[in-house]
Amino acid sequence: MPFARPTLPELIDRVTTDISGRVTGVQSAVLRRSLLGILARSEAGAVHMLYGFLEWAAKQAIIDTAEKEYLERWAAIWKVFRKSADYSTGAALLAGAIGSTLPAGTVLQRQDGAQYRVLADAVFTDITLQPTVVAVEAGAAGDAPAGTPLFLLSPVAGVQSTGSAATDIDGGLDVEKDAQLLSRLLKRIRQPPHGGAASDYELWALEVPGVTRVWVYPLQMGAGTVTVLFVCDGEADIIPDAAKVAEVQAYIDARRPVTAEVFVAAPVPDSLNLAVKLSPNTAAVQAAVRAEVADLIARDSKPGEPIAISRLREAVSVAAGESDNEITSPTASVAHATGHMAVPGTITFSSF
Repeated sequence: MPFARPTLPELIDRVTTDISGRVTGVQSAVLRRSLLGILARSEAGAVHMLYGFLEWAAKQAIIDTAEKEYLERWAAIWKVFRKSADYSTGAALLAGAIGSTLPAGTVLQRQDGAQYRVLADAVFTDITLQPTVVAVEAGAAGDAPAGTPLFLLSPVAGVQSTGSAATDIDGGLDVEKDAQLLSRLLKRIRQPPHGGAASDYELWALEVPGVTRVWVYPLQMGAGTVTVLFVCDGEADIIPDAAKVAEVQAYIDARRPVTAEVFVAAPVPDSLNLAVKLSPNTAAVQAAVRAEVADLIARDSKPGEPIAISRLREAVSVAAGESDNEITSPTASVAHATGHMAVPGTITFSSF
């Protein structure tokens, strides 16, 4: 039977009753402003705090209820460590006089205060320059699409103070959340290393910052081979680029059995387009449908596996504000070839 922590009013009543029962001939303990009543409330408050500490300490003793620092300590016992934040990188676009130098360390700032630092000295050989920049603060907040306005925090001779992002500035990652760390820790406990089992490759890939979902296919490329596909749900485009694939490949190569040949790759995205008759066909309901379909794809989409039409119908039906709908395209479950997986596409809406 679980222990029930007494509430503060219950503790006050207990202490008050105890005092009243032990002080012979004195009934003033039950009065609101009596000395004994005040002492009873004070003692009950102190005991209530102790109960609170015991409740908190009990949670830290169990892995799946432990919080932050204690969760990290539990994880470290199994050599599972929280993924650190990473910095956004990209190229800026600045205009200036030919021959002018943009020093390394020059700070560019976004309108919302996010800052970027130039990585290396750059000289204008034309009237424009595209220096490589990195976010000053780690995290996804440093990501910015191409064209985002940037300006120099301090003037540089021969360089215009206003510019923009020449390419997408991306790759920023937030520190791994407690829920994600706990998920990896529980997988490590429930699926201990087996010298190269499929679960080993999944755990290795998940240890790389940014990787959120992994699929492992033994023998897909022949005897002695292992194929690993993965996505990065925290990025605007969940399909990893060549640099991230190479990073995961190198990480796994350093840990795999020497007899295994590992192929790490990105899944091929197949846009899942829908045509939906909707009632009421309003902007708010359309947005709710898009959100529900995107959530379904994030949960159900796996390389080489179909998206069931029944699941799509369910996703549209549970959208907030929807009263009636009909999916006119596709009309059956959507199949995907080996290595291909569904990603959100275009949803075309019409009225009944």
